[in-house]
Amino acid sequence: MSTAGTFGAVRPLSRGLAVRRPRYGEMAIKATLAACAFLSVGTTIGIVISLLEPTIEFFADVSVVEFFTSTEWSPLFADPKFGVLPLVTATLVITGIALAVAIPIGLLSAIYLSEYARPRVRNFLKPTLELLAGIPTVVYGFFALTFVTPLLQDLWLFGEPPGIYNAASAGLVMGIMIVPTIASLSEDAMSAVPRSLREGSFALGGTRLTTSLRVVFPAAISGIVAAIVLGFSRAVGETMIVLIASGLQPNLSFDPAEAMQTMTSFIAAAGQGDQPTGSTGYKTIFAVGTALFVVTFAVNLVSIRLVRRYRQAY
Repeated sequence: MSTAGTFGAVRPLSRGLAVRRPRYGEMAIKATLAACAFLSVGTTIGIVISLLEPTIEFFADVSVVEFFTSTEWSPLFADPKFGVLPLVTATLVITGIALAVAIPIGLLSAIYLSEYARPRVRNFLKPTLELLAGIPTVVYGFFALTFVTPLLQDLWLFGEPPGIYNAASAGLVMGIMIVPTIASLSEDAMSAVPRSLREGSFALGGTRLTTSLRVVFPAAISGIVAAIVLGFSRAVGETMIVLIASGLQPNLSFDPAEAMQTMTSFIAAAGQGDQPTGSTGYKTIFAVGTALFVVTFAVNLVSIRLVRRYRQAY
């Protein structure tokens, strides 16, 4: 094919208008990305399938009402009790303490890194902060047991001091562990806010603090909510810190000075192979795992709705 030029001359079509050859490299990359996406979905489906059958068999032997309403948990004793409420309460208490520590520290760190720190300082502090996420959780657990717990025993002001194993030290150290998650993701969300919004606030007489709290923070709220929910999920699923520092005593209490057993610490303790495969005690591991999965799944669904509702595109 050809086309006429300005003076009637005939010239071939430009290379840009010619039919392009298939780009096999790009097709391979797309196929790889799609495979990774389907792999993650398939992994989730596999987890559900692995939990579902033993959980159904467990509830064939144990009443659902007893499992969710009874206040005693001793499934591995001679006279077993299957009330999961002590484990759920301990999980929520320790996670609440962790979030009470991590959210203020993480968000204030994000505001400083995004709005106040100079580029050189930010480039040094952010990787240093993220190093906390790379410390093995077993190290955090022994830190809570050998350092934080004695410190709390000396400084406790709310009645009886904590024992060797307690929820307070586990929650405090777990909060330190998830600070990098909340701080880093929140700083990324705040840094993505357009510069024009800040300049508009400064033009109206806003201070740096006012701009950070009333302009940048609300504009980045969807990313901040996602960071907090990710930190919550990390805290709920943490095992080694609570296994070492909070003890293995099922205790329906909201007193952080007492020893408690969370859902993850029970799974870790009961999954060491002491229970015969197929027994009711063995199936409790899957029942508690299913309850934990449902909790985290529900929180993620709520977070997705919140993020979609408050998301702002620029």
